[in-house]
Amino acid sequence: MDKKVYSIDGKELRTISLEDSVFAREVSEGSIWHAIKNELANKRQGNAKVKTRHEVKGSTAKPWRQKGTGRARAGRRQSPLWRGGGVIFGPQPRDYSYHIPKKIKRLAMKSILSLKASDDNAFRVLEDFSVESGKTRDLAAILSNFPSDGRTVVILGEGENNAMIKRAGGNIRDLRFLSYNRLRAHDLYYGNNILVTEGAATKLGEFYGS
Repeated sequence: MDKKVYSIDGKELRTISLEDSVFAREVSEGSIWHAIKNELANKRQGNAKVKTRHEVKGSTAKPWRQKGTGRARAGRRQSPLWRGGGVIFGPQPRDYSYHIPKKIKRLAMKSILSLKASDDNAFRVLEDFSVESGKTRDLAAILSNFPSDGRTVVILGEGENNAMIKRAGGNIRDLRFLSYNRLRAHDLYYGNNILVTEGAATKLGEFYGS
């Protein structure tokens, strides 16, 4: 697959050949679904907690005698049937995380990249750049040449300048940074504007290529 390489000013510079097995393969919707579901599950804290009848504080004395009062028999004020009592089968702290096979993760990333690369308006390759000042306005000026209605995702390759680029983008809304070897399916799939540096595009072909 051939893609145009743009300068940070938004002008066409040259053409780059991308790995077809990564950017032009058949899309596997099932692997994308599993990868996104796995990421969201792994991010869940699982802190929801309610008290059972054994954890509610209070007297353990029988509220009234068993017979002769005309009322229903009761053993403890912590009963789930009473207001302020425990909760039956309520949520308890748990770990929602789980693992999926690496092959499915890799297939999902390649499928998302292929899906995005099929749309020239949603996927662009940029020349390698840096923001030496680390200032937000300098990076915002570059991104303004590639407007987007929603989330913008920038995929970076190897380089010492990545830290300054991420620093400059820390205050920009709806902007995500991903490394070529640490992609996130959720951010990549829901990104409206995918900007890949030229170095990252080459590295993606090497990292995920067959």
